Amino acid sequence: MSATAPHPGPSPIRRPLAAAALLTALVSLVFGLLLAGAGPASAHAALTGSDPADGAVVDTAPKEVTLSFSEAIAVGDDSIRVLDPSGKRADTDTEPKNLSEGSTVRYGVALHSGLPDGTYTVAWQAISADSHPISGAFTFSIGAPSDTTVALPSQEAGGGPVGVVYDIARYAAYGGFVLLVGGSAFVLVCWRGGATALPMQRLVVRGWLTLTAATLVMLLLRNPYTGSGKFADAFDLAGLQSVLDTKPGAALVSRLLLLGAAALFIAVLFGTYARREDEREKKDLTFGLAVGGGVVATGIAATWAMSEHASTGIQANIAMPVDVLHLLAVAAWLGGLASLLVALYRTPDIGSAAVRRFSAVAFGSVVVLAATGIYQSWRQVGSWSALTGTRYGQLLILKVALIAVLLAVAWFSRRWTGRLTDSAVASDEASEEEPESESKPESVSADPDPERAAQLARQRAALTATKKKRIRDADPQRSGLRRSVLAEAAVAVVLLAVTTMLTSTEPGRTEEEAAGGTPSASAPAAGGPVNLKMPFDTGGQNGKGTVRIDIEPGRTGSNDLHVWIDGSDGKPMDVPELKLALTLESKDIGPLPVVPDRLAEGHWSASAVQIPMAGDWKIDVTVRTSDIDQVTIDKNAKIG
Repeated sequence: MSATAPHPGPSPIRRPLAAAALLTALVSLVFGLLLAGAGPASAHAALTGSDPADGAVVDTAPKEVTLSFSEAIAVGDDSIRVLDPSGKRADTDTEPKNLSEGSTVRYGVALHSGLPDGTYTVAWQAISADSHPISGAFTFSIGAPSDTTVALPSQEAGGGPVGVVYDIARYAAYGGFVLLVGGSAFVLVCWRGGATALPMQRLVVRGWLTLTAATLVMLLLRNPYTGSGKFADAFDLAGLQSVLDTKPGAALVSRLLLLGAAALFIAVLFGTYARREDEREKKDLTFGLAVGGGVVATGIAATWAMSEHASTGIQANIAMPVDVLHLLAVAAWLGGLASLLVALYRTPDIGSAAVRRFSAVAFGSVVVLAATGIYQSWRQVGSWSALTGTRYGQLLILKVALIAVLLAVAWFSRRWTGRLTDSAVASDEASEEEPESESKPESVSADPDPERAAQLARQRAALTATKKKRIRDADPQRSGLRRSVLAEAAVAVVLLAVTTMLTSTEPGRTEEEAAGGTPSASAPAAGGPVNLKMPFDTGGQNGKGTVRIDIEPGRTGSNDLHVWIDGSDGKPMDVPELKLALTLESKDIGPLPVVPDRLAEGHWSASAVQIPMAGDWKIDVTVRTSDIDQVTIDKNAKIG
């Protein structure tokens, strides 16, 4: 088939250029908003402070331990546990006390009286207002740091195998929603004939099944996901009941109820609607299905908005409807793209008019996505530093880059769409119409058996469909469109994965606020051996030398410390007294005294030296070489 002039209307070249100009303007706007910064944090709650502070050394045992958070959280029994050096419970309460006042969110637990000196571990776990589990642990010491048998948890809440399966179900839920809503919209708005196409029916039904199964999995795994992390607890009825009493649980149950209504919608769309032949009746039914389907799709999208990032933080009353619009636009664009891909590869009947209608729908979806995405980005990031320095911001940059790639590929799809025609197929159908009508009576008279006649009719229909598909596949314009749409779909799969990761990642605003408060150590900070070399001169006879210090493993927790002193001649040097002290000035911790034991000439060591938290520690070394000659030297070292 030779290429023909594009369909009358807006130029397929000018419209993508206009879209590109619009996208450039919107990107400039969001960067301007990021530069302006704004307001309080939103989404994931973060530990902003504690009393005692992380790593603090207090003289007397406190009566209680309190934790402050950036926003409202949900706590339960054992959400805050205080463990003594031997690992036994040091707190008296199983359920934390709510000590919140005004906008300050604070919870605490009382401690037993008469606690002995040593290092205590505070482990906490809660559920953020945006449904994501959060957890952490830190230490403080009474009197002086000591050895402790308590290991800080290495796995964050929501992690482990249960977290992996839950995240997979979350991704599948988004994918199912996109196929269900986008596929249905494609049939009603772009290609009504697709209601009778079996591949289109399968696509939408599979989207419904995927979303339903993923929602059930998330509902069952919600209890272990936010708690124990064990699959066996998925069938704990008491745990399931507690999940149903939470906002995320209510959202998942609401989604299942709405999916029941969606099943009825699918039955009508691919049943009554597909069989309706009267155009006027079909038009009325199209309007009814569009309204009903729109209400159900909006309700399903709202189950995400009411329980995740949009439901908490600043401007939640605006963010939730914006989030619903964003999800619906994603479904219309990406779900319609998947439908177009299936139609181009699996059905011979889709025409150029349907492709052009989808092109217009996709353009409108991109505009809505850009507008709602800018608002969401400002709300969750809010500053340049959060955009470039947090995982959420980096994922957001990746998402914008993928959208740019998707728009670039879509530009080529629009060009192929502008050249697409149905003339070859139409002429082929016209040439086959006459012989087919003439042969029909002959075949019926030759074989009066109804079953045989029906079989022959199916064979002729299959032959006709195969011939039409072969002609369409030979069309270079249609082949080019299929390739570009396939490339768009591949990028869309990655884009949906990044979007899913964003929904479970702590927003940049909150991460920056948490960094400005008391950090929550969920695991010992990774580190490496610390090696220092410091010259000294006490001013007396034989008062010059070098101190060498090794700290292993060089991380938070228990460390072994070795000190060597070499004289000016490079040989081991004994001194009457050697003392060390560690200070973390940025957190007002210390000085923590260390008195090493002499092992051999010029060699001292101290075991189980507690480094309560990672940071830039100042190490003071006091060397006395005689009764009157002494000097204190210091050097900073990054530990943890």
